[in-house]
Amino acid sequence: MDFYSMTDKAIGAEIGGRLKALRLRRNLTQQQVAEAAAVSLNVVKTLEGGKGKLSSLIAVLRELEAIDGLDQFIKEEQISPLQLAKQQGKKRQRATGSRGKNKAVEQSEW
Repeated sequence: MDFYSMTDKAIGAEIGGRLKALRLRRNLTQQQVAEAAAVSLNVVKTLEGGKGKLSSLIAVLRELEAIDGLDQFIKEEQISPLQLAKQQGKKRQRATGSRGKNKAVEQSEW
């Protein structure tokens, strides 16, 4: 599925539909999932409608035993051993933003 060609609303609807299909495969009602995840029935309905809070989504996925799917959601960046050695245990804390881009342009003009 090409998510880049979809609107944010369409992606939300797709995720909500997948969540509903997963719940139905597990043969659970919305009320059962809501009670097990300690959220309200409206939260489950909202998530299945493609909206809702991330924390609620995580609670429902945990109850549906689908939390391991989050690993595919945004993959952890793998770095090479050479990059790891260069960092010497330092983890990047900030992005350079536009400041880093301006320096690159200024250097190329000289």
